[in-house]
Amino acid sequence: MPSAARPLLTCVIPGVIILRYIRSAQFRRTLECVMLAFLFGPGFLATRARLYADVALVLTLLTAAIFTVGWRLAVDRQFRTHRWTQTAAVILNTLAVLIVMVPSFVIYILPGLPDKLREGTYGITTLHAIVGTLSLLFGVFVVLRAHKLVPRRWRFKNYKLFMRTSYALYMLSTLIGVILYVLVYAVGTG
Repeated sequence: MPSAARPLLTCVIPGVIILRYIRSAQFRRTLECVMLAFLFGPGFLATRARLYADVALVLTLLTAAIFTVGWRLAVDRQFRTHRWTQTAAVILNTLAVLIVMVPSFVIYILPGLPDKLREGTYGITTLHAIVGTLSLLFGVFVVLRAHKLVPRRWRFKNYKLFMRTSYALYMLSTLIGVILYVLVYAVGTG
């Protein structure tokens, strides 16, 4: 066998084995068990929260901290680093929302709407979902604009207004989310 083919085979053969495993029923069962443990396992923040809620809270607070660091970079006129910092924060936030928050809302809150909107934490959760959705969409738009990935007619010129609005919406959504977490898992009014 030619020596040039050896490195290729050392990558291809394990890749084929991994792909076969991923397509197997055993992998699907393992993934299902891991996801159930993630969704319904006990949390780690000494509240009544499940693991997914604790992870969502930590990711949200981490994202808020990254957004704040990015804001400070812009104040210090380090715009390139600012852009990539904010991009990382938006990606992290988007993943947390899509993996944890959307499924939770769809499973636990949406079936009770609009009938239970005034009961328990349905109202504040729905408010959080609305503000969070606006924040997410606005943040993604600002990041796409910063990387020149939107059509020219959508490219705003007043960066400060758009970025400050996006930051304020995100921080408001974070505040509502923390209040919701405390009400549901620490105080127990949910």
